[in-house]
Amino acid sequence: MRSLFLCLLCLPVFASAQSIYYTVEAPNAAHHEAEITVTVQGAKTDSVEFVMSKASPGRYATHEFAKNVYNVRAVDAKNNPLTVVKSASNAYKVKNAATIKLTYTLFANRADGTYAGIARNGYQLNIPASFIWVRGLDQTPVSVEFKNLPEGWSVASQLFPTAKKEVFTAPNFQYFMDSPIKVGKLHWRNWTVKNPNGKTYTIELALEADAPAVAIDSFTNNLKKVVDESIAIFGEVPEFDNGKFTFIASLNPYIQGDGMEHRNSTIVNSRRQFDGSNSFMGTFAHEFFHAWNVERIRPKSLEPFQYDQVNMSEALWLAEGFTQYYTSVIMTRAGLMTPEVFLRSMNGLINSKESAPGGKYSAVENSQRAVFVDAGVAVDETNYQNMFSSYYSHGGALGLALDLQLRSQFNKTLDDFMTALWVKHGKTEIPYTLPDVEKVLESITNKSFAQKFFNDYVYNSRPINYSTLLNQAGYELALMSENSNWIGGGMFRPGKTGLVVETATRKFTPLYDAGLDVGDEIISVNGVTVKKKEDLDQVINSLKIGESVNIEFISYGDTIQSKLKIEANPAQVIKPMTNKTSAQEAFVQKWIGAKRK
Repeated sequence: MRSLFLCLLCLPVFASAQSIYYTVEAPNAAHHEAEITVTVQGAKTDSVEFVMSKASPGRYATHEFAKNVYNVRAVDAKNNPLTVVKSASNAYKVKNAATIKLTYTLFANRADGTYAGIARNGYQLNIPASFIWVRGLDQTPVSVEFKNLPEGWSVASQLFPTAKKEVFTAPNFQYFMDSPIKVGKLHWRNWTVKNPNGKTYTIELALEADAPAVAIDSFTNNLKKVVDESIAIFGEVPEFDNGKFTFIASLNPYIQGDGMEHRNSTIVNSRRQFDGSNSFMGTFAHEFFHAWNVERIRPKSLEPFQYDQVNMSEALWLAEGFTQYYTSVIMTRAGLMTPEVFLRSMNGLINSKESAPGGKYSAVENSQRAVFVDAGVAVDETNYQNMFSSYYSHGGALGLALDLQLRSQFNKTLDDFMTALWVKHGKTEIPYTLPDVEKVLESITNKSFAQKFFNDYVYNSRPINYSTLLNQAGYELALMSENSNWIGGGMFRPGKTGLVVETATRKFTPLYDAGLDVGDEIISVNGVTVKKKEDLDQVINSLKIGESVNIEFISYGDTIQSKLKIEANPAQVIKPMTNKTSAQEAFVQKWIGAKRK
């Protein structure tokens, strides 16, 4: 997350001695409460507004973090009480004083990349979910002090350390908000990497896990491979602001699974017990790739990042989707994912684009829906299964297609494209628009190809001939189950009379076309009574693909007769050709073979 350069004339004027200082302690950690005080000095406005965020870096939907803030009170430098007025659902105003100390209780019982956790065994603080901030003090330095930490605890963060091991700083508001913090009993490992210009950077792992040193060392060695393969794509690491990048990881049953990228660090959580295996490593690969793609190669639509509202972006198919594709590529190049598993992951990407109803919508439209679907909370029903395809998988499918097209048509690779983006928009930190990205693609191909790719697959969602693209690698695309009768899948449960459809039906499936939806109760198919899932499977499998039969079901109390057409499952699978040529073997090696030296 880059610092905001806001129009200074738009901001209130503050004294040069202004400062923001937080203290954090948790005397009631057993019940997930922390006491946080923010001390503000130097404000020159009539009143000071304290705000709790509604958005968080790396998330694209709103989150009402203020719901877990209470006992808000304020005093001046002499501890005289100051009046606190709740000015909005997530904001408080205090009449200005030379010094304002605002204290509040934070309840935090979800340790992941979005929210916060306070517990006996440690703290995990996503900043927007934890810290009230001061409106208008965007360029003010920030300090955070952790008080009364138990013996043996340490602090992991991309915040800048100070002479006092419990105190950390940030140069401004934006850097602070993008700097997650982990406090507890942490295992530390680190190593260095060197850029072509001779500059050296530290990569460190701060791991919370119950594991022996030998397992952590083995895991660290594999993490180094992931880091090296990522660097090989771009030829260098970014100039990390503090001279280091920190993997902050909690791999234990006491947290929530998540992965969240930040400018010079990442949070990786998993509820599975750490065993030193590579089962966790894909998330590390994904989030580290974000150090280039999204943190520095950054959509203009995410700038400036807002904290009391969300930024809608049309480019998440690139920011998240291409990163999803590279997760599998990097893992395979690092020798931590087999080619067979790699192909299965590509299957998923292709089917999300070509078979799922949401894949019929453009990459842009699916990206823009992130403001609703990215861990957003709603109680009403949605139709996402029919009008949304994740920008992760949809964008990953485009990354796969573009990589194979570049290799076959231009003797280029997606690595070349990402490096060109890095040089043009990443190293310079000039946020891009989609026309900017198209120009970069044009620079390594030609204008006609770039225009067609964007028109066909970014602004629209035309079918992609993956079969032809995969042939050059010695693979073919076939139906997953050519002789498998199919009516659309879904979940079912026994009802009062028949079999209840438990999940919403998908477009372009026999069940949907027959008019069935969630809650409808199937009575019979082709005259055969259906009471359980096995009954349905038996009658469907007894029919022929292409055959249309009667289906009787109850919907909203009415008995309905309709026609159900038996189809073949449209899901596709990548299969290796027999007798691959040496040219095809060489293609695969260049594609997913190791690149690190």
